[in-house]
Amino acid sequence: MDRKRIVLLGSTGSIGQQTLDVVRAHPDRLQVVGLAAGRQVDQLARQACEFGAAACIVEPTLYPELQRLVGDRAGRLSAGEEAPCELAAGPDVDLVVGAVSGLAGLAPVLAALEAGHDVALANKEPLVAAGQLVTETAPRCGAALIPIDSEISAVFQALRGEDPKTVERLLLTASGGPFSSYSLEELEAVTPDQALDHPTWRMGPKVTVDSATLANKGFELFELHWLFGVPFDRIEVVVHHQSIIHSAVELCDGSVIAQMGLPDMRTAIQYALLHPQRAPNRLPRLDLASIGRLTFARPDVERFPCLRLAYEAGTAGRTYPAVLNGADEEAVGLFLEGRIGFLDIPRAIEAALAAHEPASPTSRADILQADAWAREHVRSASPSPL
Repeated sequence: MDRKRIVLLGSTGSIGQQTLDVVRAHPDRLQVVGLAAGRQVDQLARQACEFGAAACIVEPTLYPELQRLVGDRAGRLSAGEEAPCELAAGPDVDLVVGAVSGLAGLAPVLAALEAGHDVALANKEPLVAAGQLVTETAPRCGAALIPIDSEISAVFQALRGEDPKTVERLLLTASGGPFSSYSLEELEAVTPDQALDHPTWRMGPKVTVDSATLANKGFELFELHWLFGVPFDRIEVVVHHQSIIHSAVELCDGSVIAQMGLPDMRTAIQYALLHPQRAPNRLPRLDLASIGRLTFARPDVERFPCLRLAYEAGTAGRTYPAVLNGADEEAVGLFLEGRIGFLDIPRAIEAALAAHEPASPTSRADILQADAWAREHVRSASPSPL
């Protein structure tokens, strides 16, 4: 069996590292041929040497250090903002894994799709800000989009073999984050350290904060909408604290098909990398008797308005989703710097959406323009640096 040749964008992040864990577990099926990272040059160099892969670093000033660390123990080295795009669009590639945080992942994902390469997408932001552009590019270029997010993968798996026309509703589960029981007064006082301590999932800083505000769950609405063609009003978010049911599909006859498993991203990553095949692994198995009880609740959009704002931006369409995404990225960055409070994140997003004059985007440039406007709006309204 030929090994699937993989380019991994965002190799030094949480999803990137877990992707490499899966590759190590299946060396007879998977081969890393390219790696891309932003600034973590030491880690990127170690990965490139381990897998003998080509590597690119986005920050050009780090290129000499990458050369020094790698020497002749890996493939071709490159640097700069365009380097991930060139790597993703290169020849002799079977699958590109998009695990770059933020809208920076859009350009290399589009480059991969335009080259006809299948993309396993963990990065939500391309589908939030530019869902129509991404999902129209894939079939036009003969490429497939495969979700990595555990909840989106759950729907992908549940729908396998089903007629999409029979889908009545998607049930998107949410852990509720670390602050599900907090009052508004307690949420006002949440610190970055508290927000980065997620009770269930191991993720990067930005997505961990998004999970705490439920913005992350709002972004997953866009993934479901664009990947499966389901309207926003037929996607229901359900809080499920145990994170055992990763999501479910309700069909027209009332049947509900759910995908279950322990909360370990490597399960969803392995499914995406090996799709359409499955393979054994040594990950822990689900023991329902030990868990004992699964609980569910409706999300509170008064305490966590980011979810409401995502529904509103998705329904309104045009450039509102790009503004939603850009304002969130900027506000989360300010929160992590200690310049704004936890509840200032949704306030900044809502203010940007209210002030925005929408347009109908037709290109990546239109998306980036709306994104830049949103970031500037949030920055200009934020307090001065401490």
